Amino acid sequence: MVKAVVPTRKVLDFPITALRLNEQIQTILQWASEHKSKTVCVANVHMLMEAHWNPEFAGVLKDADIVTPDGMPLVWMMKKLGATSQDRVAGLDILASVCESAPKQNVSLFFLGSQKQILSGMRSKLKEEYPELNIAAMEPLPFRPLTESEDEELIKKINQSGAGIVFVSLGCPKQEKWMSEHKDKIHAVMIGLGGAFPVYAGLQKRAPRIVRESGFEWLYRWLQEPRRLWGRYTKTIPPFMWLAMKQLMTTNYSVSNSASNLK
Repeated sequence: MVKAVVPTRKVLDFPITALRLNEQIQTILQWASEHKSKTVCVANVHMLMEAHWNPEFAGVLKDADIVTPDGMPLVWMMKKLGATSQDRVAGLDILASVCESAPKQNVSLFFLGSQKQILSGMRSKLKEEYPELNIAAMEPLPFRPLTESEDEELIKKINQSGAGIVFVSLGCPKQEKWMSEHKDKIHAVMIGLGGAFPVYAGLQKRAPRIVRESGFEWLYRWLQEPRRLWGRYTKTIPPFMWLAMKQLMTTNYSVSNSASNLK
C-alpha cells in the first residue's frame, strides 16, 4: 500500500507531520470515512528518544502515516525548522476534536486498551459531552500478550463493529508497535493516545493551558507522579536538548553556507 503523503519536518531524523490540529483532524476523519488502515503516533520527547535509541521502534515511527507534535519542545523545533504556523497536536485535543466532528461524518469510534473502570468513566463523560457520538465498542485488554486466536478475534470484532477510528491506550512504545503490527489488518485509523484515557475519565488532572503552552507540562506531570516519571525525564530530556541543539546548529550552518555560496 502506498503511504499517504503529508507535509513533514524532521526532528531528530523523525518525520513529524507539519499540519495544524484542525488539518490533521480533517485528514484523519477523511481516512476514517473511507475505512483506510492508517496509524497515527502522538509523539513527545519520550517517544522520539525511545525511537532514537531503538532501531526497531524507529522503523515503527517512520512508517506511521501521521506523527503529531505533542509537547511544546517538538512544536518549537518545527517552528525553527520552517513550520512557522505549527500548533500543538496533543492526544486529549485529538480526542476532543474527533469526538466533536465524527458524528457529522458518520464515523464511529472504538476504544481499545486501558481498564474497565477508566473506560466506564470515559463512556459516561463522552455521552454527556457528545450525545450524538457513535461509540462502536470499548474493549479493555489484559496486560499479557494476546494469543493468536485472541488477536484474530479482536481484529474481527473491530472490523465488524464498523468503527472508522480506533483509539489505542497501551502506553508507549507498546501501543505504537501494536498499531504497526495491525496495519492493513484493521480497516480503520488507529491512534495511540497513551495516558489520555485516565485523564479524560477524571482519574488524573491535565495541566492548565498556560502551563501546557509554556512548555512546563512535564513538570506538572512530574509533581503528580514523581517516583514514576523521575527516571524517564532525567533519561530523556537532557539528551533530547543536546540532540535538538545539535540539529538546529547544523541546519543553520548549512543554510548560511548555502547562502554564502550563492553570493
